[in-house]
Amino acid sequence: MKRVSKEKIRKRNRKSWKTILVAGILAAVLFAAIGWMIFGLLVAKQDVSLLEKPMPAATMVYDQDGKEALRISQRTSEAVSYGSLPQHLVDAVVAVEDKRFFEHGGTDLWGIGRAFLTNLTSGKTVQGASTITQQLAKNVFLSQERTWTRKWKELLLAQKIEKTYDKTQIMEKYLNQIYFGEGAWGIQKAADVYYGVSVDKLTLSESALLAGLIKAPSALSPYSHPEKALDRRNVVLQLLKEQGKITSAAYEAATQEPLHLLSAKPSSADAIKYPYYVDQVIREAAERYGLTENEVLHGGLRIYTALDPSMQQAAESVYAQASAFPDSAADQLIQSGAVLVDPRDGGIRALVGGRGKQPFRGFNRAIQLKRQPGSTMKPISVYTPAFERGYTPEDKLLDEPVNFGGYQPKNAGGGYHGEVSIYDAIVNSYNIPAVRLLNEIGIDAGMESANRFGLKLTDADRTLGLALGGLQEGVSPLEMAEAFGVFANDGTRMPAHSIMRIESADGVIVPAAKELTAVKTTEPAVARTMTTVLEGVVSEGTGELAALADRPVAGKTGTTEMPGTGGKGIKDNWFVGYTPQLVGAVWLGYDHTDGSHYLTTTSKAAAAVFQKLMTEALRGEPVLAFPAAKGSPKKKKDDPRAGGDQDKHQAGQEQEEDKDKPKPPKEKKEKPNREEHDNPDHKQDDPKKDKPQPPAHKHGDPKEREKGKKGRE
Repeated sequence: MKRVSKEKIRKRNRKSWKTILVAGILAAVLFAAIGWMIFGLLVAKQDVSLLEKPMPAATMVYDQDGKEALRISQRTSEAVSYGSLPQHLVDAVVAVEDKRFFEHGGTDLWGIGRAFLTNLTSGKTVQGASTITQQLAKNVFLSQERTWTRKWKELLLAQKIEKTYDKTQIMEKYLNQIYFGEGAWGIQKAADVYYGVSVDKLTLSESALLAGLIKAPSALSPYSHPEKALDRRNVVLQLLKEQGKITSAAYEAATQEPLHLLSAKPSSADAIKYPYYVDQVIREAAERYGLTENEVLHGGLRIYTALDPSMQQAAESVYAQASAFPDSAADQLIQSGAVLVDPRDGGIRALVGGRGKQPFRGFNRAIQLKRQPGSTMKPISVYTPAFERGYTPEDKLLDEPVNFGGYQPKNAGGGYHGEVSIYDAIVNSYNIPAVRLLNEIGIDAGMESANRFGLKLTDADRTLGLALGGLQEGVSPLEMAEAFGVFANDGTRMPAHSIMRIESADGVIVPAAKELTAVKTTEPAVARTMTTVLEGVVSEGTGELAALADRPVAGKTGTTEMPGTGGKGIKDNWFVGYTPQLVGAVWLGYDHTDGSHYLTTTSKAAAAVFQKLMTEALRGEPVLAFPAAKGSPKKKKDDPRAGGDQDKHQAGQEQEEDKDKPKPPKEKKEKPNREEHDNPDHKQDDPKKDKPQPPAHKHGDPKEREKGKKGRE
C-alpha cells in the first residue's frame, strides 16, 4: 500500500478548507441576496399613500347614549412647504432629532450602533436611534407600542418612504405632522401658538426652542415649564454650534435671548372638549385597537364611548373650584385625579386628571398616577379574603403591640384598643388588627385577592405591609375604582373602559385586540358584607365627610405619611367609595413631594372632594339601595369608636383623621376626628373626648342584618 506523504495530506486539507470557506462565503452571499430581495419585496408592499391624502373629516366621539359629545379636529392651520421653513429651523430639528438625516437611507446604522454603546455603558436606555423618517412612519401609520413587531414595520415603512419621497419632502411632511404641545399640531400652528408669527419669521432662538419641544412637548412647554424649555433650547443651540451650523457668536447671542412668548396663549376655537377623557380614549384606542394617536385625532373615526357628559361636566366643575381643595403651597398646586365608573358595566362615565391649566395629553393623574393606596387596600388585601375564609364582621381581633420579625405596625397615635371586632377595625381603620389578620390568613391570600381585584402586584409586595397598602409601584384612581366596583357589583369585576366600539370613516367596525369580559372575583355574600361594613366607614367612621345626603354610600379612606414630618405630614390622600350605580376614586397630593410640599390638612380632604363630586354627578339619578347582607353588624352605642387610620408598612403608613387619645375598650364611645397616614414610624395624637357619639345612620335597613353567622351565604 502506497504511503501518502504528510505534505500531500496538508495540501489536501488546505484545499478542503478553502473549498468549505468559499462555499460558506457563497452561501452567505446567496442568503444575503435572497434576504435582501425578500426585504425589498416587503418594502415595496408597504402603502404610504396616506401621506398624500388630505386628512378626513373630524373624529366624532359619542356618549353612552349614542349622542355626539364632541368632535376632534386639530388641524386648523395649513401645512407649509419646505421652502417656507427657515434653514436654521431645519438645522435645529436635524441637530437634535436625527444628526445624519440627510445622509442615511431611512435607518441610521451608525446611530443605532452609537445608541447601543451609549445605553450599554450607562446600564440603561438613555438614547434612542429612531430617524426622522422612522418617526414619521410611526406617527402616521403605527401605534406607540414598544414591540419588535412594531419596530420591524417601522423599518419597512421608513424604507418605503425614503424610496417614494426625497429628503425635503420627508422633512416637510414630518414638521407638518408632529405635535408641539399646547394644542399645536404642525410647525405653522406652533409658530402661531408660541410666538404669533408665521413659520418663515421664526428666529434662530425660536426655532431652537420649537425643535427642542419635539422630544416631550408637554413636559417642556415654555408656558408651563419656562426654565426647562430654556435649558432644552440651549441644548439644541449647543448641538448646532458643535455640528458647525452656527457660529460661536450666533450661539452666544441666541442663548442670551429671553423666551419672547406671547403674553397669553391665543384662544383656540378648536380646543378639545373633555381633554382628560379624550386622553383616555386615545390611550385605550392604542392599547385595545392598535390605533395611532394620529388616527384617533385626525382619522375621521366614530368612537362610541361610556361618557356621561353631565357627569363629566360636573367633575370638571368641581375641579375648577379652588375652595373644594386644601390650600396649596405658593409655588406648587396640590394636585388631584378622580374617576367615576359604573360598576355594573365598567363604563368610565367621567374622569379628571388634574387641577389648574394642564396641556392636552399632559400627565393624566386619573389613569397614569402610581401612588401607594394606604388603607384603601385593607378591604381588598385583608378583609375580603378573610370573609371568604369564614370570618365575620363580629369576629374579634387583638389590637395590641406586636412584632413580626422586626416589623411593628402601629395605630395612629400609638394607642391600642384591646379586643375589637373586625367591623370596628375597618370602620376606624385600625392598623394592627389588619396586619394580624393578614398574618393569620397568609400573605399569599392577600396577594391572590389583590390579583383577582385587578391590581397587579410584584414579588416585592409580598410582605405584611400589603395589609396597609405598602406597594412598591402603587396604583391609579382608575385601578382602585375598578377594584371597588367588585363590592358594588355583587362580587363581579367589570374591566373599566371608555370605548364601547370604534367605526372607521367608512362605517366599518374596528376590531378590538381583546374583548372585555366580566371577572367573577368573590361571592355576592362577601361583597354585600363588605359593602355593609364600608357603609359604616362613611356613617360613623373615618369617611364621614363622604356621606351623601340623600342616598346610601360606602367607601374607604386612605393616606400615606410624608417621611420626616414626625407624622404630621401627608403624602397621598385617597377616598374610594361607591353607590349601587357609581364608583368614585379620588387622589390628592403634590406631584413633587419634599420637605416643603406635603399635605397638612386632615385626611378627610379626599373624602370631601368625593362628596362634592358624587353629589354633582348623581344629581337627577335615581336613588338605589344596596342589596341586604346577612350577618351584618349592628352598631353598639357603648362601643368605642376612637382611633385613627394609620397604615404602618415598610414603604409608608396610614393615619386616620383624629389626633386625640384613644378610649379604653369599655368606655362609652365618643365621636372622633380622625387622620390617616401610611408610614412605619408615624405618631399621632388620640381621639377627642368632648363630643358625644350620635346614633349611627345606616342605609339599607340595618335591622334586617343578622349577627354572628360564620361562613359564606
